Amino acid sequence: MSEKNKKQFGVWMDSHHATIVGRENVDSGAFVILGHEKVDGQGSNSSENAANNAERDLLHKLFKNISAHMQNVDELHVTGTGTAQEQFIKYLKETPQYKNVETKDSTSNKMNDESLIEFIASQFN
Repeated sequence: MSEKNKKQFGVWMDSHHATIVGRENVDSGAFVILGHEKVDGQGSNSSENAANNAERDLLHKLFKNISAHMQNVDELHVTGTGTAQEQFIKYLKETPQYKNVETKDSTSNKMNDESLIEFIASQFN
């Protein structure tokens, strides 16, 4: 499979926000912003256990929302702050339709949309 026909995506994320980048025509064209996803923080919980479960559930909801933008992904570069990108890659590996995705990750501060598009494009050149 040539580089030009691979479905390549990039995601900047932390534990509450994500910006998804992909190609205009799924497998060709310039990279563009496909969407922004956000999960709202949880309210107060009666116990630490309930708080941890709620946080995990919110993160999984974010992962599902991100995945909805990336159908038939071949290559993915995930970047961001904290450990959310590592957890997202683990989530993908445990999801049958994404288990064969070639993933790379890096750490980076929040970028504006244009900078993120340039960064993701440079990862696939």
